[in-house]
Amino acid sequence: MGFKCGIVGLPNVGKSTLFNALTQTAAAQAANYPFCTIEPNVGDVAVPDERLEILTKIAGSKEIIPTRLTFVDIAGLVRGASKGEGLGNQFLANIRECDAIAHVVRCFEDSDITHVEGKIAPVDDIETIETELMLADLESLEKRVTALEKKAKGADKEAKETFDLVQRCLALLREGKPARLVEVKPEEQRLFSGLGLLSSKPVLYVCNVEEASADRGNAFSQAVAARAAEEGAVAVVVSAKIESEIAVLAPDEQKEYLEAVGLAEPGLNRVIRAGYGLLRLITYFTVGPKEARAWTIEQGTKAPQAAGVIHTDFEKGFIRAETIAYADYVACNGEAGAREAGKFRLEGKEYVVADGDVLHFRFAT
Repeated sequence: MGFKCGIVGLPNVGKSTLFNALTQTAAAQAANYPFCTIEPNVGDVAVPDERLEILTKIAGSKEIIPTRLTFVDIAGLVRGASKGEGLGNQFLANIRECDAIAHVVRCFEDSDITHVEGKIAPVDDIETIETELMLADLESLEKRVTALEKKAKGADKEAKETFDLVQRCLALLREGKPARLVEVKPEEQRLFSGLGLLSSKPVLYVCNVEEASADRGNAFSQAVAARAAEEGAVAVVVSAKIESEIAVLAPDEQKEYLEAVGLAEPGLNRVIRAGYGLLRLITYFTVGPKEARAWTIEQGTKAPQAAGVIHTDFEKGFIRAETIAYADYVACNGEAGAREAGKFRLEGKEYVVADGDVLHFRFAT
């Protein structure tokens, strides 16, 4: 399943530096001027999960394959992007293709790196970006609402439901609030997603701080955290400069470096996990002598659909899922011990897969 998290923000906040560190490549040019990133750069990153290594040791698997998340480095937005300022239309289209937004916010002072707005005010920066996304959504919906209203007056049930949803979105947007705050019923989720609203994307704020504040953050990042808490979002503190230096080191050297700067783990691990959680994703595992592998699914996914992530034939011919909870697999030292302890279960089509489940699917060909 291709889950994409778009990295956005004003120019010169550290987006490309963060992206380079995330993907451990130099694919994105990081330079001190606006629009140094013209085309979105895409990179897959492994989701850190110590459970996979533990399962690998227990099963004696020859290969370990983590689940992955895709990050898209999108060029810097500026005030007026919704009206085509800068490279606005192109950038907005790139955001629309993502499942979530990682909003990088500048939370550091540096006279050598210019700020497009001429001041360091991260909450103001957030509002600038959010306003552009909301204005783009407002324009998009207002163009569609008249034709949709005509259809809704007929016998088209879906048009009526969509029109009602659009009206609720417009009311919120006109109040200066993002579409993600609209109350959407489960049965409306498909229609809501189909609207393609930029401000409906879940948001993770990434506070890019100076090196000395990488462990605890600073006053700027605290202001962002307060803003995130108000809207039920998440904020993570990182130093893109530190992360870019760590990214090119060997694992042993990374550990020494982290210890030297007083960090327990790379800040990017927190960003990746937060992005994973933001998209309401969970992990299940398949484990055997050949490989131990993590698979990504959305929370609430039933067993047949979880099997379909591996191969569509698994879902079509699903019979049952041989299931062991992660904690039981570890406590019983593997599948054989779990069977003996009565922790091995056979689950059917209505089983909702839990995070950490170790699964083996039986299916008919």
